[in-house]
Amino acid sequence: MKRKRCTAILLAAGNGKRMKSCMRKQFMPLAGKPLIWYPLLAVEASDIIDDCILVTGKEDIPYMKKEIVDKYHFRKVTEIVAGGEERCFSVANGLNALGERHGGYVFIHDGARPFLTETLLKNTYEAVQKYHACVAAVPVKDTIKIGDGEGFAAATPPRNRLWTIQTPQVFDVELITRAYGRLTEQWDVLREKGITVTDDAGVVELFTDVKVKLVESTYDNIKITTQEDIFFATSLIRPVF
Repeated sequence: MKRKRCTAILLAAGNGKRMKSCMRKQFMPLAGKPLIWYPLLAVEASDIIDDCILVTGKEDIPYMKKEIVDKYHFRKVTEIVAGGEERCFSVANGLNALGERHGGYVFIHDGARPFLTETLLKNTYEAVQKYHACVAAVPVKDTIKIGDGEGFAAATPPRNRLWTIQTPQVFDVELITRAYGRLTEQWDVLREKGITVTDDAGVVELFTDVKVKLVESTYDNIKITTQEDIFFATSLIRPVF
């Protein structure tokens, strides 16, 4: 049986306001390399991923191609497309670039998560073949309280059922494309109803009846959001690629 094609969609279109830097977050240096270099290297070296669509700000496309993709010889990057105003629209633009005849799997990963590993790619690949939709995740360590909106604890959900969701989030291409199509069609209605979707699994949960499998990841698979994250990530740099 022919192996299905696996494409990574790497999201690097955020403006990084919380980083409080004049430089785009994806281009900030981490141990001497741009932040986006790390997940791109993992994708380039992977036996699982066949090709990669890189999503970035429209104005950043020339820089991304010349100073990242070409400079570091990332040959699996087949397209660089412009992101949208919201994360979901950036993902939708990446999915549109896949084409209708893909028929395989798509690995959607945050470009601000530098510690993507081959082990995690393999584990999510195995899961998506069986369950059609899966996400990298780690069990919550802390007790979580649900607030009542006035600063008081209203409930304490059982910790053993809580997970922190990461990326990659991996899906059958047809499944996630169909779900995102419905999201974009109903975006205005959802906004009016106050319904928000913060990740790709949430889109599948909202518009399909497919259950999303949780694939245990590692706590090192952090997302760089603030300057403090950069300092912590630097301490984690090791020859894992």
